[in-house]
Amino acid sequence: MNAAIIFGLLLVLMLTGMPISISLGLTVLTFLFTMTNVPIEAVALKLFTGIEKFEIMAIPFFILAGNFLTHGGVARRMINFATAMVGHWHGGLGLAGVMGCALFAAVSGSSPATVVAIGSIVLPAMVAQGFPKQFGAGVITTSGALGILIPPSIVMVMYSVATSGSPHAASVGQLFMAGVIPGLMLAFVLGGVTWYRARKFGYPRLPKASLAQRLKALREAIWGLLLIVIVIGGIYSGVFTPTEAAAMSAVYAFIIAVFVYKDMPLRGVPKVLLSSASMSAMLLYIITNAVLFSFVLTSENIPQAIADWIVGQGLGVIAFLLVTNILLLMAGNFMEPSSIVLIMAPILFPVAIKLGIDPVHFGIMMVVNMEVGMCHPPVGLNLYVASGITKMGITELTVAVWPWLLAMLGFLVLITYVPIISTWLPRALGMM
Repeated sequence: MNAAIIFGLLLVLMLTGMPISISLGLTVLTFLFTMTNVPIEAVALKLFTGIEKFEIMAIPFFILAGNFLTHGGVARRMINFATAMVGHWHGGLGLAGVMGCALFAAVSGSSPATVVAIGSIVLPAMVAQGFPKQFGAGVITTSGALGILIPPSIVMVMYSVATSGSPHAASVGQLFMAGVIPGLMLAFVLGGVTWYRARKFGYPRLPKASLAQRLKALREAIWGLLLIVIVIGGIYSGVFTPTEAAAMSAVYAFIIAVFVYKDMPLRGVPKVLLSSASMSAMLLYIITNAVLFSFVLTSENIPQAIADWIVGQGLGVIAFLLVTNILLLMAGNFMEPSSIVLIMAPILFPVAIKLGIDPVHFGIMMVVNMEVGMCHPPVGLNLYVASGITKMGITELTVAVWPWLLAMLGFLVLITYVPIISTWLPRALGMM
């Protein structure tokens, strides 16, 4: 009964068009003050301790690093490097866009940042070279989603935080390593769709770059590419934790943007700091309210009750994973990834553990669901970002992305039912 009241109230508030963070907060406070005897001090304490987790500090740092890289010419050099490597294949610039997104994803941790950084450079170049605008928009919108699967990933940090109350929770480091192989596989899938469609419709190719041109592009992009080695290598070797890696990447991104590439004057730094702070504040506000929401669910024993009910229905692993995917894809229709993970993970995670599903595999499956959700309407975050860059309507963009979106759904099925893709690398590195 309490579960029906909580979710009913949340749904009503969200349908009014209220921001999800405020809907969560109001739902929790209304329920606490009218239907429970929880003291106000406990609520205030939970608000404070909810975001007092070391892992959460990674989020502002990754946002800051991504902003420095977006404004600091790193994306342009990564595109030049990708173009030199694959530009001569069918749909060369499109493939360079996919490769550029994969490389930028490995340093930024954010999908919208990847779409902005790569899309604003590649799309005008593709249109100028004779590619249809729809094709370019489809490539960049879907490839930008790699930003949350290829580590570092802000959404993975969210999942780790949302499930941290459980003794079975996956660590951020495990999730980062687990995202490497699925991330590279999805990049190949999206690249394959791009290549096939470019070949089918006879889209332009670039002349093959000489070895000298490739080496020059690599030399110019090396400072940005080194960040991938620092973050992933540092976490894997145990030199620093994911949170420390985030701080390192923010400092490193600042140094290469301002002092190495010199694409950003020092007077531009306060603007980047301010935009990073406002984006971090928005995410932390959602996290705070989601922590309160999770607190209410736990205190009312709702996740356990749902877990017992689902297990009692005799749902096997295959059926549960299918239901989970449908639920997450439906949630992706009207919520953004951070909110979905923070609301759904505490509810679905106990059921997954009861059914013997690996927490790391479950986390990666959730992240891939979030990627699909970012690329379809009505709330697909990447669609809105791409719409701003391409000046195309959401409906037109939706039609443009469908070939890549279908491929992503096929990939989701693969990730869901072949857990070894997610768990092999962290296991091989002795992290699980």
